[in-house]
Amino acid sequence: MAQAPQHTNYDVIIVGGAIMGASTAWFLTDTPDFDGRVLVIERDPTYSACSTAHTNSCMRQQFSTELNVRISQFAADFVKNIRSYMGGDDRVPELGIRSFGYMYLADTDAFAETLRQNIHLQHAAGAATQLMTPEQIKAAYPFYNVDDIVLGSINTVDEGYWDGAAVFDWWRRQSRERGVEYIENEVVAMTRNPAGTRIESVTLASGEVIACGQIVNATGPRAARTAQMAGIDVPVEPRKRYSWVFKAEQPLDRDLPLTIDPSGVHVRENGGGTYQAGGHSDIDPAVDYDDFVMDHSIWENHVWPILATRIPQFEAIKVTSEWAGHYAMNTFDHNAILGPHTEVANFIFLNGFSGHGLQQSPAMGRGTAEWLTYGAFRSLDLSPFAYERLVTDRPILEKAVI
Repeated sequence: MAQAPQHTNYDVIIVGGAIMGASTAWFLTDTPDFDGRVLVIERDPTYSACSTAHTNSCMRQQFSTELNVRISQFAADFVKNIRSYMGGDDRVPELGIRSFGYMYLADTDAFAETLRQNIHLQHAAGAATQLMTPEQIKAAYPFYNVDDIVLGSINTVDEGYWDGAAVFDWWRRQSRERGVEYIENEVVAMTRNPAGTRIESVTLASGEVIACGQIVNATGPRAARTAQMAGIDVPVEPRKRYSWVFKAEQPLDRDLPLTIDPSGVHVRENGGGTYQAGGHSDIDPAVDYDDFVMDHSIWENHVWPILATRIPQFEAIKVTSEWAGHYAMNTFDHNAILGPHTEVANFIFLNGFSGHGLQQSPAMGRGTAEWLTYGAFRSLDLSPFAYERLVTDRPILEKAVI
């Protein structure tokens, strides 16, 4: 049921209350120089269909750009010190990272060379990535079939599972306590000023027209629809990603790293003799915003055969749950789009994370809060992700997209 806002104007309106919107709202409350009124508008406060709810809830530092490495390093620090970051609130749980690592497996010399190039950048940024020969992989993880593998890379420091749901919950809970207003509603229109340089107001599905100082587009896979209300184009579209949790008849005798097979299929430890796999179809079109229908043939014909070949103990497994979610895919360069529009100055992008959103949410929320407060990024320079690069055709090419 739609809720009316308490006021008719807000300093910041955040459209979308999932992980990015929640992070931004909380970091605004944690910024000493910000004292404005904040409204978060979320169309579905159950969050059952959002990307946040369908995530693997893992983080990694194995990226091919230094900025993405440093973004994940802040996420690791935030998660491991969340209570301290949240003011020492003893209600906030102590969290950690189950660092089973990411294992990239290369089956060609070209792919192996990419891993070699990436490790230099990752080491320069302080990551603990290691390259492994097939023999070293087999010795450390005897369950793998490495007959076709040329090289692997893994980092078992601050790479693995973390409790994204707990962080999400506490961002929302504490920001509400600090005065952020969350409502169940939907933005259906935006109005620009006569010069076209600012968004003056938003119209809600329930009819209210709300004035805004700044507006943040945090609508995940729906980013393009939200931007279109402002007369703006952004190259973000929903791409379907499938997940399966399964139980193995013969569980592995040690933790399974989040393994990225050369095919693109990935699988990780889930605990208790269960594992989680993910993949998508070879044809990867944009889908409808509400399309979460499973394609069971992908498991039978693609994912399971690959898993059973790579890890023979996975020939005898039973799927216990499955779901489809959406990547908010930035089709321009698979990287975030952040900060203000080049012409509509108070329309702020927080979009296009292409599957990296959960692990990037602490740094992106902090950076967006800084921009909203100071007009600049202060803690970590996120300006390479500016919308301007789309206008000037300067993509940031991230090679390590899963």
